[in-house]
Amino acid sequence: MSRLDAVLFDMDGLLVNTEPQWFAAEGATVTELGGVWGKSEQHALLGTNLEFAADYMIAHTGSTLTQEAVMKMLFDNMTVQLAQRVDFQPGALSLLDELAEADVRVGMVTSSVRDHVAVVLAQIPDHPFEAVVTADDVPRLKPDPLPYVMALDQLGARASHSVVLEDSPHGVTAGEQAGCYVVAVPSIIPIEPAPRRSVLESLTDLSLGRMESLALES
Repeated sequence: MSRLDAVLFDMDGLLVNTEPQWFAAEGATVTELGGVWGKSEQHALLGTNLEFAADYMIAHTGSTLTQEAVMKMLFDNMTVQLAQRVDFQPGALSLLDELAEADVRVGMVTSSVRDHVAVVLAQIPDHPFEAVVTADDVPRLKPDPLPYVMALDQLGARASHSVVLEDSPHGVTAGEQAGCYVVAVPSIIPIEPAPRRSVLESLTDLSLGRMESLALES
């Protein structure tokens, strides 16, 4: 029986490789607004949410459209991208299988909206996530710790005995402030190791035993 209470997964960039799709959706939206989108702009939005992205795009392009209108444009463009393809990160599904076999409780904590999360979860038959916290479920998103605190509460898990898996600086901050050990697998922006934080190149380098050692023996 595992000594961990729970393992909490981020979605975009960590569980699934949606960053290229987000880049395409963001670029299409900004083109509609009359602007140009590049990698530096993509980096500015990593780990954020639709509201933040819409405000950023309005400022970036000088658009006179409302936040709500730009959010809908971005939402629709990303929905098109997700409908075409969902790619899981290397090692993600096998790690979920290992945790399920060990009866470790797992949750998903993401800044994506519920409709997009549903598309991803539909690709995992009998998915094991007992708690799913989306952008539609909380008033404050990462880097605020609230989404992770909510997931821990739903799972009845102790932060000190739980691990957060993240790919973005915003997500890392949220997981650490919630009191969890964080394993970072950076997707775009580099992340440095720190106390109660490890950095790996891939989920293929991670196992339940390694998480137990890192979180409970560090």
